[in-house]
Amino acid sequence: MAKKKRALESNRRVSITVNEQAVVSGISLNSRDARCCLVFAHGAGAGMEHPFMSAIADGLLERGMATLRYQFPYMEKGSPRPDPPTLCHQTVRAAVMKAHALMPSVPLIAGGKSFGGRMTSQAQAMSPLPEVRGLCFLGFPLHAPKKISAARAEHLSSIRIPMLFVQGTRDALANRDVLASVTAQLGSAATLASIDAADHSFHVLVRSGRTDAEVMQEVLDAIEKWSVSVIAKH
Repeated sequence: MAKKKRALESNRRVSITVNEQAVVSGISLNSRDARCCLVFAHGAGAGMEHPFMSAIADGLLERGMATLRYQFPYMEKGSPRPDPPTLCHQTVRAAVMKAHALMPSVPLIAGGKSFGGRMTSQAQAMSPLPEVRGLCFLGFPLHAPKKISAARAEHLSSIRIPMLFVQGTRDALANRDVLASVTAQLGSAATLASIDAADHSFHVLVRSGRTDAEVMQEVLDAIEKWSVSVIAKH
């Protein structure tokens, strides 16, 4: 899709209060004419300032989408061990509320990269996230490497809003056939955007004939196309 240079309204760090013990950082990137906002969390091993996270935020801005990316408490503290799921779910919910407070008139999409996406889906399955119209997963971690299973997807059937799975066909954390079966069972609620030759980090081998830059554009286009369709239905 055609890209446009967008006038920035804000590009700033924000504080997100999770509970009495935890406050995390976020980066809000917004334009004056944003069609929607993606509130997205990082993967298990890298924070919100990882180049992939920054590239998603910058690329979506060019496509008319605002973003709020944020840290989980363990990443904020520099700990290598992820927080318990309950605390992650609280963080997801707090980030969504912060995004709505910052951009009250902008429709929200929530999700994240790998671990961040799964924590978001679990939070939504337990109790709908306020103002969120859809979920966007960038490399959903369906199972551990070489331990193929669909058990991590069981909670997805409880979700009643649209879901987008952007997944590389070489992703070792999501067998393509199993993921295709999962999304088929979810029916019209799920959209699978398969990124040919990409791995879990959305990297491609040289022999694939593709480049990481081309893959990133395909990822961004998939998010934009799906998000526009979701917002148009409301």
